[in-house]
Amino acid sequence: MAQRILGERYALEEKIGSGGMAEVYLAHDKLLDRKVAVKILHEAYKADAEFIEKFHREAKAAARLSHANIVNIYDVGIDGDDHYIVMEYVQGNSLKDKLREVGALEISEAVTIAKDIASGLAHAHENNLVHCDIKPHNILLTADGHAKIADFGIARAVTESTMTYSGSVVGSVHYFSPEQAQGSTITPKSDVYSLGVVMYEMLTGKLPFTGENAVAIAMKHIEEEPTIPSMYRSHIPPMFEAVTLRAMSKNPEHRPTAFDLIQALTNIEASLNVINPGDPDATQLLPRSENNFSPRRNISNTNSEPAEKPFYKGKMFIAGVVAFLLFGIGIGSFMSFGKFWSSEEVIVPDVKGKQLALARQILEDGKLRVNVAETYDATVPAGQVVSQDPDPGRSVKAERLVTIYVSKGGEAIDMPDLVGLTKSAATERLLKLGLKLGSVYEKDDDAEPGTVLSHDPTLGTKIVRGQSVDLIVSRGSKQQNEPAKVSVPDVQNASLEVARSSIESRGLIVGSISYETSHQAEGTVVSQTPAPNAELSEGDSVDLVISAREETQAERRDAEIYSEHGAQNYDEPVSIETFDAEGDVPTREGGASKNR
Repeated sequence: MAQRILGERYALEEKIGSGGMAEVYLAHDKLLDRKVAVKILHEAYKADAEFIEKFHREAKAAARLSHANIVNIYDVGIDGDDHYIVMEYVQGNSLKDKLREVGALEISEAVTIAKDIASGLAHAHENNLVHCDIKPHNILLTADGHAKIADFGIARAVTESTMTYSGSVVGSVHYFSPEQAQGSTITPKSDVYSLGVVMYEMLTGKLPFTGENAVAIAMKHIEEEPTIPSMYRSHIPPMFEAVTLRAMSKNPEHRPTAFDLIQALTNIEASLNVINPGDPDATQLLPRSENNFSPRRNISNTNSEPAEKPFYKGKMFIAGVVAFLLFGIGIGSFMSFGKFWSSEEVIVPDVKGKQLALARQILEDGKLRVNVAETYDATVPAGQVVSQDPDPGRSVKAERLVTIYVSKGGEAIDMPDLVGLTKSAATERLLKLGLKLGSVYEKDDDAEPGTVLSHDPTLGTKIVRGQSVDLIVSRGSKQQNEPAKVSVPDVQNASLEVARSSIESRGLIVGSISYETSHQAEGTVVSQTPAPNAELSEGDSVDLVISAREETQAERRDAEIYSEHGAQNYDEPVSIETFDAEGDVPTREGGASKNR
C-alpha cells in the first residue's frame, strides 16, 4: 500500500475505514508534508458518468466550506479510474465509537458535541449545502472533545442519484428524516432531524427507533413518536429534552434551524450548574477539632457529674425536627396552590395528549410548576399525557403545581393459556385480565364445538391490558357438520305403503307420487328416482311412480283426491231434490252420501 501514490502526490499508507460508498486511507501529502485522509469511491460507482459528475460537483462545493467543526476537504481528483477526495486527517475516534464504549454521555459533553455539530451544519446550510447523512459514524471527535462533521459532498451526491442508480434509499435508516424515508424533497431541516436523533442517542444511549428491517425502521420515522428521553434517564434537563424532540418533529416546518439550535444549546450550556471544585464558596467538610470531648468517660470517678445526654438525642432536638418537618410540609402544601401573596392568576392550559417534554414546556411557559406521575393506559401512547390536575381551563394562582399523568402504555402481562376452554370461559378470563375479545374464527376439529383451539397472541407473549385477543374455536369435525350419506333402497314392485316405510327408515322422505298404466299389480311401485343404491344425504327425497289400471278421468280425479285428503271427504252427506207428480214443489231426502 505504501508504494501506491494517487495523483503523484498522495502516498497511501494504511486503510483506516470503509463505508457503503468508499474506503478511507491514511495518506501522506508529499507536496505539503502532512498527513491526510483519502476517500476512494467503490468500484460500483466508477462506471456511472452522471453519479461521478454529481460526486465531483458536490465534493468541490464542500471543499469551499471552511469551519472549525467541519472536516476540511483539500482536494478532489481522478487517478486512472479511481475517484478520490483528500480530506483533513482527524486523529481520534468517531462519536459512534464513543457511544459504543460508554453509552449515554454526560449532559455537558452531549451539549458541547451537539452545539459543535449544529455550528458546522449552520455554516454548510448558509452555503446552500445539505449533508444528508448526519450520524455518529460521520462525527469525528478531536483530542479536546470537540466534534467535526465528515463526509460532506459524497452524501449529497448519493442522495440525489439514489432513485436513478439503485432504486432504493441509500443511507443510515436509523438517522435519516421522514422526508428521506418517503423520498421527498431534502432540505436543511433534514439535517436537523438527523442531529435530533444523534442528540437523542447521546442523552439515552439508545436509538429512538429500531425494527426487524430497514423498511420497519423507516416507517417508524414516518409514523411513530419516540419515547421521551427522560423515561430512560430521569435527570435530563427539560429544555435539552424539549429541543431534542422538537428537532425530531415529523413536519420539517416544526423543526428549528441549525442557527436556532445553536442559540438553544448555548442557553442550555449556560444553565448547567457545574460545581467548580476550586470555588471557595463550595461546601467543604470541616476537620475534626482536637478539643472535642471523647465519647468515653472515666467511670471510676464517683464525684463526676452524670454525663449530659447528647443534644441530638434530647427531647428538644426531636421536637424541633418534628416542628421543622411539619413546617416544611405546610410550606410545600401552601406552595402547591401557588403564590397566595400574589394577585396574578393564570389559566391552566390543556396538555392532554401531548408529549411530556412539550406539556412541561407549555405549563412552565404559563407560569405553572409541573409534577410528573406515570400511569398505565393502553389507549394513550407511551410518553403522552393522559390527564392533568387541575383540569384545563381553570383559573389558578401563578406558580400553582400541576400534576400531569403520563402514559406508560398498557400494563404488560403474560398472555394466558386459553386452549381447551370454551369460548365463553375464555372470554370471561380475558375480561378479568383487562383484555378484549377480538375476532373469533371457526375451524373443523374433533374437539367439542366452541372449544378454543388456539389464540393470537400466543401463550407467554407479552401483551398489554386493553389489547384484543383473537380466538380460533372448534366447530366440530367435518363429518359431524355434514349430513350423513345413505343408500336409496330398492322399492320397485313394492306397494306404496311398504315403499314409504322403507324409504323413511333410511332417513329419506317420499317426494312426488305419480301414476301410470302398467301391467304391474295396481298400487305397486313401477319406478323410482333416484335409482336403487344411489347415495343421498339424510333428508333428501325419493320420487315414485305407481302402477294404475285404465280408468276414466273422473275416477282418476277421485283417486287423487282420495290419496291426498283421505276417505273422510267422501262421506259428506248430500241432499237429493225430487218433484211431486203435480209440478214444481220439491221435496228433500237427507243423509245421502257421495259414495252412493
